[in-house]
Amino acid sequence: MRPFISILFAGILTAGCSQAPTSRIQPPATDPKKNLQQLLSMMSGSFDSSAQARAQPDQFRHIILHMTPIWRERADGPWLYVEQAAAETEDKPYRQRVYQLSARADGMLVSDVFTLPGDPLRFAGAWQRPSLLHDITPADLKRRDGCAITLFPTATGFAGATNGNGCASDIRGAAYATSDVSISANELRTWDRGFDKSGNQVWGSTAGPYIFKRRSGA
Repeated sequence: MRPFISILFAGILTAGCSQAPTSRIQPPATDPKKNLQQLLSMMSGSFDSSAQARAQPDQFRHIILHMTPIWRERADGPWLYVEQAAAETEDKPYRQRVYQLSARADGMLVSDVFTLPGDPLRFAGAWQRPSLLHDITPADLKRRDGCAITLFPTATGFAGATNGNGCASDIRGAAYATSDVSISANELRTWDRGFDKSGNQVWGSTAGPYIFKRRSGA
């Protein structure tokens, strides 16, 4: 069976496949505001994992990921609408989220994760039709406590992870989930995994992160 993959972001920072990762403290960004805009630019666009799926079909599916800025007029952003779907059912995404990016006082960047109200499929396609989100505001969203990703700049972009075991998950007997991410101008690596109370991995890829390549012109 092909491994289950969720979107929220995840990367290659965590070692091992069967034990829970250990959080790492990284130096803060030197210019948080500039880095925040750079992160927004790198995250915005359309990506897919087709190359990886062709190379390792037993381990990775062909997944399509769209991320687009929304609510640009708000001062508490940037905000992004995020949509993820299997290539064969692109019009029926299996994961839809809203991310809020911010810079912390210590210079680190944060991507908070929110779920949409009601049936999220009514917002499917909002990455190319932002008007679908005109009737909702951040007040209508539900924050996924403990699932925020803290990011820091790297030589080629940004990398980060969730902190500890505070992101609740009940998928396949999991107690919590972790997410790791690395992003550069044309590539996003994500690794989401679920762990039971003993720290044993119970869902997610055991073959490393999903590798999403930016689509041409995206």
